[in-house]
Amino acid sequence: MIPLQNWKLPRMSRPESSTGSVKRSAAKKSHQKSEGTAAPSQGKLSPAEHRERARQWLQQVLAAMGIPAVVRVVGEIIEIEADSLTPAQKQMLLSKAPASPLPPSKEAGPEEERSPVVLDALQYLANTLLNLNQPEDQQQPYILDLDGYRQRRLQELKALVAVAVEKVRTSGREYEFPDLSAAERRQIHTLLKDPAYADLETFSRGKEPDRRLVIRRASSRP
Repeated sequence: MIPLQNWKLPRMSRPESSTGSVKRSAAKKSHQKSEGTAAPSQGKLSPAEHRERARQWLQQVLAAMGIPAVVRVVGEIIEIEADSLTPAQKQMLLSKAPASPLPPSKEAGPEEERSPVVLDALQYLANTLLNLNQPEDQQQPYILDLDGYRQRRLQELKALVAVAVEKVRTSGREYEFPDLSAAERRQIHTLLKDPAYADLETFSRGKEPDRRLVIRRASSRP
């Protein structure tokens, strides 16, 4: 396995006019004349440019894994094209995490679908490495998807939230979700920030890989 520190992050290649070399020469001379003056800061990347950078990075990582897949940007999502994968490659990227050895809590509903561990790991790496040493206003959330999994899963999570909210409001007791990835816990936490859920709060309990998200009434704090 290649150490994380050895991954090379792709640079955005920007179009350059025919006078680019002249401008660079002039800039160099100007810098030499104004020794001690800070160089002008480079322009910030737009969200679209950040996503293109992530697309390039993911394509490089997949190639290093022996998967020469086609990766494209679709809206805010970095998508691996399913048609560019073999059935075995697609199965590997969407392989699910094993079930938790812990028994479900008394307040939990039916077992939720487990998330694809490899796709989630790639998404975690993208969000960690591409935001490394970036100023806070330049850090971006990166969503990696394959075969529409994320959108389907988002709809499932919204349905699970509706069930959990109803149970908490009806019974007054907390509700604990089993077997959610860290990314999915963050998604549910974000969904419950809606003012419609101002009477509820969320927190996490336990340690990875068995950390659980809990919803309870805001007034039920210890």
